[in-house]
Amino acid sequence: MSASFLLVLVIAFSLFGLLFAAYLVRWVLGHSTGSEAMQRISNAIKEGAEAFMRRQNRTILLLALLSAGVLFFGYGVVRSHREWDPVSSSLALAGWITLSFVFGALCSVFAGYVGMWISIRSNIRTAHAALSSLNDALRIALRGGAVSGLLVVAMSLLGVSGLYAMVSAVGNVAPTKIPLLIVGYGFGASFVALFAQLGGGIYTKAADVGADLVGKVEAGIPEDDPRNPAVIADLVGDNVGDCAGRGADLFESTAAENIGAMILGASLAAAAQNAGMTFSAGVVGVMMFPLVARAFGIVASIVGIMMVKMDKEEKIDPMEALNRGYYFAVVLAMAAFGGATYWLLNSPQAPAAWWHFFLCGVIGVLTSVAFVYITQYYTEYRYRPVQTIAQASTTGPATNIIAGFGVGLECVWMPTLVMGAALLISYYLGASSGLPHAGLFGTAVATMGMLATAAYILAMDTFGPITDNAGGIVEMSQQPENVRKKTDRLDAVGNTTKALTKGYAVGSAGLAAFLLFQAYMDEVIQYAGLGPDYVFKVDLGKPVVFVGAFIGAMLVFLFSALAIRAVGKAAQSIIEEVRRQYAPLPRVNDIIQFPADFKPEYGSCVDIVTKAALRKMVAPGLLPVLVPVSVGLLFKAFITEGDKLIAAEAVAALLMVGTVVGILTALFLNNGGGAWDNAKKYIEAGAHGGKYLTLRDGGKTKNPAHSAAVVGDTVGDPFKDTAGPSLHVLIKLLSTITLVLAPLFI
Repeated sequence: MSASFLLVLVIAFSLFGLLFAAYLVRWVLGHSTGSEAMQRISNAIKEGAEAFMRRQNRTILLLALLSAGVLFFGYGVVRSHREWDPVSSSLALAGWITLSFVFGALCSVFAGYVGMWISIRSNIRTAHAALSSLNDALRIALRGGAVSGLLVVAMSLLGVSGLYAMVSAVGNVAPTKIPLLIVGYGFGASFVALFAQLGGGIYTKAADVGADLVGKVEAGIPEDDPRNPAVIADLVGDNVGDCAGRGADLFESTAAENIGAMILGASLAAAAQNAGMTFSAGVVGVMMFPLVARAFGIVASIVGIMMVKMDKEEKIDPMEALNRGYYFAVVLAMAAFGGATYWLLNSPQAPAAWWHFFLCGVIGVLTSVAFVYITQYYTEYRYRPVQTIAQASTTGPATNIIAGFGVGLECVWMPTLVMGAALLISYYLGASSGLPHAGLFGTAVATMGMLATAAYILAMDTFGPITDNAGGIVEMSQQPENVRKKTDRLDAVGNTTKALTKGYAVGSAGLAAFLLFQAYMDEVIQYAGLGPDYVFKVDLGKPVVFVGAFIGAMLVFLFSALAIRAVGKAAQSIIEEVRRQYAPLPRVNDIIQFPADFKPEYGSCVDIVTKAALRKMVAPGLLPVLVPVSVGLLFKAFITEGDKLIAAEAVAALLMVGTVVGILTALFLNNGGGAWDNAKKYIEAGAHGGKYLTLRDGGKTKNPAHSAAVVGDTVGDPFKDTAGPSLHVLIKLLSTITLVLAPLFI
């Protein structure tokens, strides 16, 4: 099987995904944009989101260009050429690495921006559709989200396969060495994703905290009330954080995992070839398997997306309709996955290999399903953890925060066991396949299985902010109560899908990080000129290596602290601004009495949070880039004749421990924050007295339990939407930056 045929196949499927995304854009934009009042609110959200993204992308691209210059200098000038390098000169190596980095960064920016672009145009169409049909609103919101999902997966595939084709055509490089030249693509994507997730996360949560604390607690007004000066900034934040940020996150996940799996596939194929084994599609077929499997996943996700609809009476839960589409996509993806393993991983000398790898893919899918149910248990108010937090709210904010903190700490044990089981089972399935050194490739295939339906998962994630915005537009344009009930049903489902996709993202980050860690060690062996049988060990008994591991653990906590502090500082500015606007208004029972002609200044809040987010994202964003590079270069001082890989080993320890601590911290932050959020919603739904208590004279007063739950929710906001999601990216950025810079540490 020729590499050119497989490349054409992957590129064709990628283009099909992009064309179908274009069809969905046209379908969504073909729906009505509603009344003038709706359009006025939608346009304010659109202007705020596009202005922020333009300014954020300028900042990110400037930082990316500076990093590209440093990369080229490091590879082309600082590092001398070695005879076992994949190309003939240092400048050629520097050129390919830098080119792939810049290309990855540009693709990531584009994918995130387009996801946001369609989201801010789907929200008003979803809101208008809800006036007449819940089913139409559901389909518009999901298909709007699907544009982002399909674009992210197709672009990551097209980028990797396009770079591979370019190097193959002009570089005169052995096919198994090409992945080493395009690792910069994953680093570029991760670099952009971290800043996009941080900037968007700081923006959305600073606005949300300010809107909730002053609007709900002090003013006693509902969510998305047009009298809240921070409400437009809050709705903008949903798009720049959840849409653009998560889109860039999953883009870099798929891009980095594709390249890491190709590196391990090339190593497996080389080891099998040395042992006299062959494959039905040759060595290139094994290396191209990750791209082919991902290409089939695009088609499966498209079918699943088109299957989503409600019954005629619109009585079923919208979540059931989304789950049905997901299960269709999973079954189709697994069928295609089985076909791809038989086609590309079948070896006459190891006839059981292909179905062992197929089972590894199934393990990955089952892992993603397990994460969905675990996340539901810890974040939905039907279950014990959230109800415990709501109960604790009846005695004040302190007990609410204690209970929420406890739930966050508790929630890490089940995902840890699931990930551990998935890694062990897939490793030993690969190891028992009959192929040499196939255990690690088994874990890579499990990661591919988990990411097989990434396009559908991202569609469900983007569905959340679209429906949230639609509910805000309906509320602010003062539509009838029955319409708000429809959008509330979709918004409740959207909150669930956002929580589920965060669980999915951290699970895939865990499996992908192990894959990329193995790829890093494999790359160190290759660039050090050691044979394929060399075993690169990370010995924590060495002081230098132990210190590297210590720094990796510290990095996670310092990064999280900077991200959360940034939200707190920006939120303070928003709170002061909203209080300034409310100060002249009269109050009864501590509830603000709004005059009929009160008009808030939305623009001032949007401007405050935009400037704060762009300023505060730089320090935590640069931290995970500079720390591993500093460790790798400074620890070269400890290199001796008997231990030439000590610096690379210290970086491996940093990567290993940073990944473990990062995954556990991300689970704590995501699920703890989600539980706090839904404890508040549980009380707002009527539990423990609801939002207001009725006085003896028939008047109303604020319920202290609800106020305590709102305080807990605001504590959890930067946990679940800023620091937690940013840690997903940090985990993979550590992997991709060490993968790219590994030659400089030797």
